[in-house]
Amino acid sequence: EFALGSDVAAVSTVTGTAADLKVIHQRPSLIQELTWRPKYAVRRPAAPDIQSVAQIVFAFHENRLFRVTVDYDQAQTAGLIDADMIEAVSAIYGSPLLPSVTRRAPAAPVYGDTGTLIAHWGNVDDSVKLYRLSWYATRFRLIVTAEPISGLARRDAAQALLLDASEAPQREAAREKNGPRAARAA
Repeated sequence: EFALGSDVAAVSTVTGTAADLKVIHQRPSLIQELTWRPKYAVRRPAAPDIQSVAQIVFAFHENRLFRVTVDYDQAQTAGLIDADMIEAVSAIYGSPLLPSVTRRAPAAPVYGDTGTLIAHWGNVDDSVKLYRLSWYATRFRLIVTAEPISGLARRDAAQALLLDASEAPQREAAREKNGPRAARAA
């Protein structure tokens, strides 16, 4: 039901989660995330084909969907091994680009979690990566990315962090200057 490049309105209409839209960065470009927990959706019950999903995080750059992160419900995937998940995803995306039984070093953090990349599908335009996360028990995460837009989002997020760091002293000075006035107003 979702296509990379879709706008926020299209995704929030399908998920019914417009209120859960969070601004990550406002400049140099707008980067937003929308989190959907299908099992707890008020608008409609989870469809049978997504009952194994705990949550989906949609990431937007300038109102275009560039990444979909699917976290699978641990209870629904209990007992599955890497090969089982790779087989299920391969049914949709074809043969993976990475061998299915290799043990890899931890991948780069994804939303603050370190996982092990266990399979990868895609091309220069789109990628699909399957991770195994091991917190207390094994969990799986699938990330579908529009690579050209993702590159722009990474660049702009890095610039936003630099802007925030360079402007921090001015913001702190303004906060200290307005502190007594704000306290009186409160």
